[in-house]
Amino acid sequence: MSAAPITGGDVPALPRGVRLQFNQVRGQWFLQGPERVFEPDEIAVEILKRIDGVRTVDAIARELAVEFAAPEAEIAVDVAAFVAELLAIRMLERREAGP
Repeated sequence: MSAAPITGGDVPALPRGVRLQFNQVRGQWFLQGPERVFEPDEIAVEILKRIDGVRTVDAIARELAVEFAAPEAEIAVDVAAFVAELLAIRMLERREAGP
């Protein structure tokens, strides 16, 4: 059974045991989870920095569009795809949107 598609109103969050950490020695960001480590590229890091369990996918896309002067609709598609990939491998989870 596959998960529901990502929508702009979804709130991604790092689950327990997963963290984004900067390694000073290597000058590199890492997404660390139980028994796995990923080296996200610069774009992925910008998305991951905004995943706080409060912001929606749309809010993250809006912030990135403003910061990088890019079309919000295109950014939203990329953010949703990235979130979906990390949800599939359990490096992210969905949370309920707040009021």
